[in-house]
Amino acid sequence: MKQILQSLKSGVTEVAEIPAPGTSRGQLLIHTTRTLISAGTERMLVGFGKANLLDKARQQPDKVKMVITKVRTDGLMPTVNSVRNKLDQPMPLGYCNVGVVADTGAGVTTFGVGDRVISNGAHAQVVSVPINLCARIPDGVTDDEASFTILGAIALQGIRLVAPTLGETVVVTGLGLIGLLAVQLLRAAGCRVLGLDFDPAKLALAREFGAETVDLSAGQDPVAAAISFSRGRGVDAVLITAATQSNEPMHQAALMSRQRGRIVLVGVVGLDLVREDFYKKELTFQVSSSYGPGRYDPSYEEHGNDYPVGFVRWTEQRNFEACLHLMKTGQLNLGAITTRRVPFAESLAVYQELLGEGAAREVGVLLEYPGAGTRTPSPAAVSAPAAAVVSRNENRRVSAPVQRLDVIGAGNFARTMLLPHLKDRVPFGTVVNHTSLSANHVKAKFGFADAATDYARLFDRAPGGVSGAVLIATRHHLHAPIVQAALAANRHLF
Repeated sequence: MKQILQSLKSGVTEVAEIPAPGTSRGQLLIHTTRTLISAGTERMLVGFGKANLLDKARQQPDKVKMVITKVRTDGLMPTVNSVRNKLDQPMPLGYCNVGVVADTGAGVTTFGVGDRVISNGAHAQVVSVPINLCARIPDGVTDDEASFTILGAIALQGIRLVAPTLGETVVVTGLGLIGLLAVQLLRAAGCRVLGLDFDPAKLALAREFGAETVDLSAGQDPVAAAISFSRGRGVDAVLITAATQSNEPMHQAALMSRQRGRIVLVGVVGLDLVREDFYKKELTFQVSSSYGPGRYDPSYEEHGNDYPVGFVRWTEQRNFEACLHLMKTGQLNLGAITTRRVPFAESLAVYQELLGEGAAREVGVLLEYPGAGTRTPSPAAVSAPAAAVVSRNENRRVSAPVQRLDVIGAGNFARTMLLPHLKDRVPFGTVVNHTSLSANHVKAKFGFADAATDYARLFDRAPGGVSGAVLIATRHHLHAPIVQAALAANRHLF
């Protein structure tokens, strides 16, 4: 399959051919029909990748502190090697995916093959996503509309932290994709909304959605405008969805807020706060974490353990469902913020434009995938990932019989401590890793002939007596079944 990858080392964005993921327990295997480019986030990643090391360090001062600490504890060369290894790993782009379920992993009972779903899957033809990061798309919602669900949930979670009530005044600072979605959600909740931005086109969209606006590019004073908008009382809440290193958005948010007003940060801004701004008014400030409760919790996201609805009403999955319902009832105008549609095969041109002068005016760019009009996949389509699970390097000839080393597990220990010492000493056969991106990266870096995502296929496919040793480098609790399978296939193993 093909997937869009970003190199943080060289800055190159590519559509790479990598092994398709397999079907794992508690996950859905999804054939993608649409993905949405999150222009702000992905522009930042592409720009970071193209920056030199000095500029990278300036953009990530916290990471620089971590590197200095590591040098003190581990020494210079181990730290240098660790940084190089980190930058050498390609990063998947995208997290707004729409597709059709092609297969379900063990234990999945709430989804079925043929369901249309949204997920936080990447820009790839096939993705494997845990069920709590997916939601079923209701009838009446198009794939184009559903592709905005993930970003809608980010805006919605910020609004839930604001906890607005009917008739309150709320300022939205930054009218990118998330900001414009937040404007519509706040209007649906009965709030009066004031939008701030530098882009006249985005300000026009905000007005179309029912907000009043302040054009920062024209030198308008946002604090004075907000005080006037709130009839001199100060606004009830400020939702910051901007991306800037400046501390000014936070300072302005404090000045325009009423006594005990609320400020919630969804974007990324400077946080050198002035105590005096918050002290006199007893303001509250909170940072919103992505899609909602459950985010970054392995028990919820990876193992599928839901939170009781009586105690956690709005998890990230339930936020997805809420956004989809608003789409179904027509309360979100997504056509207005869809800038253009691009075939997946032409996606690299979009990323080449992301750093251009006109790129900041892009709002919603949709990538369309081949076969996107299919509601239910054909049997051939469903079996495609299995057939594509092995990504072959045709530049390397492997004739049978041959002694070679197959490696199962492509984690950090294998990449840094094992494979560098074995490279050029023994012919590498197939590298197997649960994450297809890591498998493909190690194949390219160390010269493996193949890459795969399912170790069982390694032992099943031995045409012409291809044999050799197997190196197992997975986590310890996974060793036993792999050892049994290797011995049953008459393979030497370490």
